Amino acid sequence: QVQLVESGGGLVQPGGSLRLSCAASGSIFSRNVMGWYRQAPGKERELVATITSGGTTNYADAVNRRFTISRDNAENTVYLQMNSLKPEDTAVYYCNLKVVLLKYWGKGTLVTVSS
Repeated sequence: QVQLVESGGGLVQPGGSLRLSCAASGSIFSRNVMGWYRQAPGKERELVATITSGGTTNYADAVNRRFTISRDNAENTVYLQMNSLKPEDTAVYYCNLKVVLLKYWGKGTLVTVSS
C-alpha cells in the first residue's frame, strides 16, 4: 500500500513563496512519475507539474517559470517550490504518484494567496 503525505501549505501574500513537500511510503516501484495537481473552489482538479524518476519535468502553462518541481529519489519525496504566487494560485494542492496504470493521491494541502 502506498501513502502520500503532503506538507507546506498555508497563507501567503501575493508575490510571496511557499515550498510544498510530499513524502511517499510503502511499496514503490523505482520507475514512476510524481507530480502536483490542484483544485480551486468550484473548479476541476488540474495538473500543476510532474517529474519522472529520471528527472524529466512538465509544467502547466499557468505556473511555468514561477514554480519548480524537484524530487529526491532516495527519500521518495517530491517538492514544489512556488514563487511569485498569485491569488489565482489559491487551491488545495494534491500530490500524485503514478506507476504504470496505478495512481495514488495524497489528501491535499491548502494554499491560500491573499493580502
